[in-house]
Amino acid sequence: MQPLRGIAFKLIAVMCFITMQSLVKAVSTDVPAGESVFFRSLFALPVIIAWLALRGDLRTGLRVARPMDHVWRGFIGTCAMGAMFAGLAFLPLPEVTALTYAMPLLVVIFAAMFLNESVGIFRIGAVVLGLTGVLIVLAPRVTSFGGDTVKMMEAVGALIVLLGAVCGALAQIFIRKMVQTEEVSAIVFWFSCTSTGMALLTVPFGWVVPTPAQAVMLVLTGLVGGLGQIFLTSSYRFADASLVAPFDYASMLFAILIGYFVFAEVPTSQMLLGAALIIIAGIIIILRERQLGIRREKARQAKTPYN
Repeated sequence: MQPLRGIAFKLIAVMCFITMQSLVKAVSTDVPAGESVFFRSLFALPVIIAWLALRGDLRTGLRVARPMDHVWRGFIGTCAMGAMFAGLAFLPLPEVTALTYAMPLLVVIFAAMFLNESVGIFRIGAVVLGLTGVLIVLAPRVTSFGGDTVKMMEAVGALIVLLGAVCGALAQIFIRKMVQTEEVSAIVFWFSCTSTGMALLTVPFGWVVPTPAQAVMLVLTGLVGGLGQIFLTSSYRFADASLVAPFDYASMLFAILIGYFVFAEVPTSQMLLGAALIIIAGIIIILRERQLGIRREKARQAKTPYN
């Protein structure tokens, strides 16, 4: 184990994913979310294929034991990604980031519902704390219903992002089951393939011809997202999941900095308070799972930022 290297790789992965989201946000006023999902998935494939080839895992990455599991995981994951990308058009980057932190909280709930995992009072308390933070973040948006058009769209955007978090949590439940029969490399590779194909189904809903600058940014979403996936998976090869997982929350710092300097977004104190509660809850859950000996390395390796 090389823990410092694992942490460094995780931070690089987080920065790649925030950069990817920033690129999506930069084109989101003109480019539909489904089109962004297509570019992100398609141009991640060459990076992932090259990485698998260099590791000697290309054959493993193409082999599947249960094809329909990949189809359903791809469908749910594509919905999650599309919802998150759609939300970036209406909400500040730090706020979208904060709402995505609801995913690990929802995973605890869904794991108890669908995987029959035992959830003690300690983790239930953490989930309640985290969901309280989510409500604090959502409150200004939800109360905007009935206001002007801009506030209405922001409220809709917040609910779309929350729906994306639900889909992302369900996708993670799929992954937890899939790692029992499927290799991580196969899950990563086939998700990019299925999400590329499924994104094409959104063409009738209004794709546009991007400008040269937009096309460059869209291609970069895939390349940067693919690199992020590689560094994410590699981080778990050099350090325990329980050590590197909390560094997911460094994305809030990056989101605030990019939001402020690139998009002139200033987070509200209420949003920061809600995000802080969600982060504390997420870290409590991670530490508790470590104490209980619940190992999630393979599932986390196969995870994408929005699943």
